[in-house]
Amino acid sequence: MSIDTKTVAKIASLARIKVAEAEQTHIAGELNTILDWIAQLNEVDVEGVEPLANVNDANLRTRADVVTDGGKVDEILANAPSKTADFFTVPKVIE
Repeated sequence: MSIDTKTVAKIASLARIKVAEAEQTHIAGELNTILDWIAQLNEVDVEGVEPLANVNDANLRTRADVVTDGGKVDEILANAPSKTADFFTVPKVIE
């Protein structure tokens, strides 16, 4: 597939991009180079190669989802500047 200046003008029009006529020849050359490179990639034999979503095929390390003790209300509230019963007391924010 070869791209000419007419095709570049049409693509620019569809993309709503203003491209000067002097630049269209240069852009056509660059697009043809890109298409040639893609054609080279299509020649690579990928038979038997599984597609990858990520090059790092490792799983993340996870810890066991275990319920912990949690009954440390007195120890936690010992650090609170002020408390009421088993809760932290904070100043009123909304007036």
